[in-house]
Amino acid sequence: QVQLVESGGGSVQAGGSLRVSCTASGFTYSGYCMGWFRQAPGKEHEEREGVAVMYTGGGATYYSDSVKGRFTISEDNAKNTVYLQMNNLKPEDTAVYYCAADGIPMVAGTFDYWGQGTQVTVSS
Repeated sequence: QVQLVESGGGSVQAGGSLRVSCTASGFTYSGYCMGWFRQAPGKEHEEREGVAVMYTGGGATYYSDSVKGRFTISEDNAKNTVYLQMNNLKPEDTAVYYCAADGIPMVAGTFDYWGQGTQVTVSS
């Protein structure tokens, strides 16, 4: 059974940093497209925005234009874990952040597996 367990997140002032983690189990970790989407307040499930994804096992990375240069996706293969380091956070980054696996990069509707979500709140 595939499981994606997220941790991290929280509240921070604008300009601050946070890191969220996603640990995967139940599938062969390496070679999957895995990463982060977010659902901003007032947005519907179908409006989840791709933030950063990667092909695990050292593959390509993808970022949305809104986070490029501020967020970094990385992994620890030994722990089957993907991280999202978020720096210089802005109030518009406030959202529930979801980990997802097995899909087309940055296309939320194609991902088969999802974590439970973790809240990130950035105050001005």
